[in-house]
Amino acid sequence: MSFGQGGPEWGSGSTPDWAALAEQAERHRSRRRRWLMAGGGALATAAVAGIVALAVVNEGGGDGASDKPSSSLPAPEDLPSSSDAQPTFKDEPPPPPPPRDFIADAEHDKAPLSAATLFPAKRITVNGHSYKLASTSTSKNCAQAAHAGLGPVLTGNDCDTLYRATFTSNGLAVTVGIAAFEDAKTAAKVKKQYRPNLVALPGNGVPDFCRTVTCRTTANSLGRYAYFTIAGRTNGKESGPSDTQAQKVALDGSNYAYARVLQRGRAQSSEAAKEPAS
Repeated sequence: MSFGQGGPEWGSGSTPDWAALAEQAERHRSRRRRWLMAGGGALATAAVAGIVALAVVNEGGGDGASDKPSSSLPAPEDLPSSSDAQPTFKDEPPPPPPPRDFIADAEHDKAPLSAATLFPAKRITVNGHSYKLASTSTSKNCAQAAHAGLGPVLTGNDCDTLYRATFTSNGLAVTVGIAAFEDAKTAAKVKKQYRPNLVALPGNGVPDFCRTVTCRTTANSLGRYAYFTIAGRTNGKESGPSDTQAQKVALDGSNYAYARVLQRGRAQSSEAAKEPAS
C-alpha cells in the first residue's frame, strides 16, 4: 500500500515509518497556521478601514450624512435684496475743533479782542480769593507797557497788542498783561525769552506800585498769547521772596489770565458748533 506523491510507502509485510508520518503532519499544521494568520491580518485591516470610513462620514456630527439641504439655511426668498444692504448714515455735522485750535493762531482766532473782552468782570474770585478790578489799558506799542528787559522781547517777536488790567485785594495789587502774537510758536518763544518785567498799571484808587521796589512776577503762554503778572504792596513796600501773600496774588493773576484766554477758545468752539444748525 502506498500514499500519494511525497507520502511514505509501506512494503508488503513491513511496518509504517512513524517518524516520516509525524514530520508530514507537522508540515501540514504549519502551513495551515500561516494561512490563518495572513487571513486574519487582512480582516483586521479591512475592519480598521471600515472604522475610518465611518468616522469620515460622521465627522460633521448629527445622525449621519444626508443629501438633503440643511433646515437652518434661509430660503432664497428670505435673503436680503441688494437695496436692503445699502449703508445708512446719520445726518449729523462733525464736531467743532477743540478750543485750543481757535486760539492757536490769528487766522482762526477771530472773536472780538479787547481789554473789555479779556477782563469783563468788575470783581473776580480766584482760588477762593476775591479781587476788585481797578483799571484796564490797551497798548498797540507793546514795549511801552514793559520795562527794559521785557520790551525788546515783545518787539523782537512782533507783539501785536498788550492788554493790561490791575486787580486789588487787602493792600495788595496785581497787574495782569496779555500779549497777542501771530501764533502759538511765537508766544512760547516769548515765554522762554522772558526778562522782567511788565509795567504795573495804577489808577482808580491804586497808587503807582512796583516801580522802584522788588515785586513778584510770573510769565507763561497759552495758544498765541503770552501773559505776565507783577504783584506787590500798594503802600510802597517791597515784596521780596519772603512775601508769600504777594506771591499768591501774582499766581492768582496768572491763573486768571490763563482762564480768560482759554475761555476765548471755548466760546469760539461753542459758536462753531451752532453754525451748521443755523
